[in-house]
Amino acid sequence: MAHRLKVLAAVVALIVAGGCGLTGRDNSDKPVAVAAPPSAEPTFDLVTESPSAEPTTSAPAPPAKKPKSAEPTQPAFWSQLPECAHYDKTKAVSKSKVKAALKAASGRVYWRTEAPQLKLNYPLVKAVAWQESGWQSNIHNCDGGAGVMQVMPNTVDMINGRFGLTYDASRYQDNADAGANYLAWMTKWVGDRYFGGSYNLSAAKCKTHSSWCLLNVVISGYNAGQGGIEAAASGKELPNPEYVAAVRSLMTRCQCDKY
Repeated sequence: MAHRLKVLAAVVALIVAGGCGLTGRDNSDKPVAVAAPPSAEPTFDLVTESPSAEPTTSAPAPPAKKPKSAEPTQPAFWSQLPECAHYDKTKAVSKSKVKAALKAASGRVYWRTEAPQLKLNYPLVKAVAWQESGWQSNIHNCDGGAGVMQVMPNTVDMINGRFGLTYDASRYQDNADAGANYLAWMTKWVGDRYFGGSYNLSAAKCKTHSSWCLLNVVISGYNAGQGGIEAAASGKELPNPEYVAAVRSLMTRCQCDKY
């Protein structure tokens, strides 16, 4: 019995001395890794879903108030125009009525005797009109252009005198007819002078929106005038390629198509 008590005392002494490594060190007295006690489960923010140690208790900040801006007095289409562009006091004609007038104008034959084969097309007329005015009947530009196709007073006078007509640009139907008639006049003049008498306004005749082809030159001439085309003809470069590209794009895809 005494011998067993001695053995038991020896074992107890060994445990107290740390020989089994339960204090976190091994027999060489070097530190060993001890698993940390499990921490609380991470919480997640419902917006970012990133872990955080503590759940968020503060209320979210209210959204910033948008500064008040004045209501636009003109359609966004005209934001690019100078301040001297203005609306008259007449009520704007509906876009559906303007569309009907443009379709009628594009279907007419304007050179009945000299070039009856010269035909316009609705995509060309509607695109020029949209580029010029956004199909608005009561808008006036700084240079005197009025209404849907922004025909100039001297252009109307020229067309009326040349063909014995009485167009009144303040009437939207006459405005559409005068604009289309000017396109037809430009087609004949450009076709005879630069394209051997061809009046084919097909887009297939143009390699690009900026190439020197009948359709592009006619569109260019509507904006730049006869003098602009004459000045550019020697180099066969359009005097206003941005304008022509805009109209060509509107011929195939235009906001006006929804009316």
